[in-house]
Amino acid sequence: MRQTLIAIVENKPGVLNRVASLFRRRNFNIDSLNVGRTEDPDLSRMTIVVDSRDVPARQVEANLYKLVNVVDVQDVTNQQAIVSELALIKIDCLPERRSEVISLASVFNATVADVSKHTMVIQIAAESEKVDSLLNILRPFGIRESVRTGHVAMTRGSSSGVRHTPGAVGYSNGKSAVSAD
Repeated sequence: MRQTLIAIVENKPGVLNRVASLFRRRNFNIDSLNVGRTEDPDLSRMTIVVDSRDVPARQVEANLYKLVNVVDVQDVTNQQAIVSELALIKIDCLPERRSEVISLASVFNATVADVSKHTMVIQIAAESEKVDSLLNILRPFGIRESVRTGHVAMTRGSSSGVRHTPGAVGYSNGKSAVSAD
């Protein structure tokens, strides 16, 4: 089973390295790790997907809180959340097959990001299963290259994820706390 955690961290050099080192030292397997700035330029948001067959999400969460740059950690695995990933898929495609590829892509709400003489790049932002399905549909055309971002997640509405670590709500770790809304 995969667990999805969101970690709010200080937007400072070396934070990603410290998180990755924590996972390496504890022998946690990262299925997906995505990092980006938030609406606050001082904070970044990490969406971390871990394989919880080897280690429970609570243990990962507790270890993340030990890092000084971690402001908040939420488990959104069983919450109402939007979970998506971006994929770019470059396929072999001669001009006479372009309309067929465009039709297939539109079924998945994917778009054409680039067209050249012999290739097309399809872009999709969707759940992993939908990205997998599109890849399978495009495979007969000949996939030259593909790249996937990994998961990004956000809870729906005004709810937030579950915090398993005792005292984690409003947890400040010596810094200003993030509101749970």
